Amino acid sequence: MRILVTGGAGFIGSHLVDALLARRDEVTVVDNLSSGKLRNLNQAVQNHNLSFVKADVKNPSEWGKLLNEVDLVFHFAANPEVRAGETNPKVHFDENLVATFQLLEAMRTGEGSKKIVFASTSTVYGEPSILPTPEDYGPLLPISTYGASKLGCEAIISSYAHTFGFRGLVLRLGNIVGSRGQHGVIIDLIKKLRANNKFLEVLGDGTQNKSYVHISDCVEATLFATQSFLTSKDRIEVYNLSSRDQVSVGRIAEIVIEEMGLHDVAVRFTGGTDGGRGWLGDVKIMHLSIERLEKIGWSPKSNSEHAVELAAQELLRESPC
Repeated sequence: MRILVTGGAGFIGSHLVDALLARRDEVTVVDNLSSGKLRNLNQAVQNHNLSFVKADVKNPSEWGKLLNEVDLVFHFAANPEVRAGETNPKVHFDENLVATFQLLEAMRTGEGSKKIVFASTSTVYGEPSILPTPEDYGPLLPISTYGASKLGCEAIISSYAHTFGFRGLVLRLGNIVGSRGQHGVIIDLIKKLRANNKFLEVLGDGTQNKSYVHISDCVEATLFATQSFLTSKDRIEVYNLSSRDQVSVGRIAEIVIEEMGLHDVAVRFTGGTDGGRGWLGDVKIMHLSIERLEKIGWSPKSNSEHAVELAAQELLRESPC
């Protein structure tokens, strides 16, 4: 297939690009490198089926004509830092909502594919009363500007599907971890322990409990769901993409300490805010149902704890100092 990946130099996007190239798709990456890194594509750039365009998704005049030449769009460009919304909510409005609207408009007015796969997030659910949370849970009441902006993107994609004949696949991702990651609890803890290997401060009360997914499972599930989506006729499909279980922040701290080979580390939990959250807008408990993905034949290879272990090992190898 001929595929365009927005955010293809980012953490998840670059792993997706590697997988698409491995199956001999022709891939065009559009990324402004605001959070993505060219080094994430070091392996991919050697493949003649890859084209890279440095451009902002919000400015289709820089790249929009490329859409006329593709069969499918993976929209993975976004501001990935949930906590940014606490101090700068506009970044989520611009990089998520505006970017998605501009992409959809470029697709609508162009001559290429009207099929889009969108990387959404578990945070669209807010704090659901049902755990594990299924895709048809409602009402969806996000507690962060990040979650709200992603939910808005889902709504816009749905509207284009029903108004302009688009087809959309929405993937609500759990916490994705692994090599090339640039933010999140594992990286935060590693940085703190490298600064002081005898003391570790952990945000929140340590009981935050969420699902974690290794990047290899994430990419495999993305391609699996996409293949199913391409053979169906539904205008919009929504899948939770996660592990089957959860792991606490307290246990993650223990895993990182173990993987770094440290001993006698004094761990202190800050107590957090608003009931023990790490920050305002932090969903304290997250556990997604993945029955819908399992029904079409996919299941994760790693549980949450193993995903964290693998990610810690990979991140430490990538930055050993």
